[in-house]
Amino acid sequence: MFKVLLIEDDLTLFREIKGRLSQWSYEVHGIEDYDRVMETFTELKPELVLIDIQLPKYDGFHWCRMIREHSNVPIIFLSSRDHPTDMVMSMNLGADDFIQKPFHFDVLVAKIQAILRRVYDYNTEEQELRTFCGATVEPERNRIRNEAGSVELTKNEMFILKQLIQQKNKIVSRDQLIQSLWEDERFVSDNTLTVNVNRLRKRLSEIGLGESIQTKVGQGYMATERMDH
Repeated sequence: MFKVLLIEDDLTLFREIKGRLSQWSYEVHGIEDYDRVMETFTELKPELVLIDIQLPKYDGFHWCRMIREHSNVPIIFLSSRDHPTDMVMSMNLGADDFIQKPFHFDVLVAKIQAILRRVYDYNTEEQELRTFCGATVEPERNRIRNEAGSVELTKNEMFILKQLIQQKNKIVSRDQLIQSLWEDERFVSDNTLTVNVNRLRKRLSEIGLGESIQTKVGQGYMATERMDH
């Protein structure tokens, strides 16, 4: 279930949006104290932020700017204002979309689903990649965890892990990994790949999975489910 932070001070609209999104199994949270917006964001760790422009104390642009200093979480602006400059401003601040009020809820849901699919690769195929060597893989949080604990990965490390899990027990060449990273606009060199894989293996070793990523000299890397080490 995805957590959504809805920064909207119109209680009627807030309740309506929360009710509609809850029907789609989204967990919607609001702001109780507009002096603690960033504290709420940090504590909640939402997968998506919906934010109005006109808010108490500071406007939505301010909070978008603050959030972007700490996170790349998807942000969608909701606004009753129709100034083109508002849309331009929101995009320049790093927002992912801008929806003008009044809007049809089906459009809101469709846009949310599209963004979450794009950002978190949330689909049926992805579900099959969520377990590895008895551990739970959480791409949307860049985290892998098992009974021994949990480790946080960088985006590149998680991307590499996912590529290897997709073809587990098969060798993935270094060229394949580098090409995939480049296609995803994660610009890496051959040396950078080595550093990332070594760091990934080191992180996995913290929860007893260090040997699950094997180096095949002159060929590439392989993620293996065999736990005979």
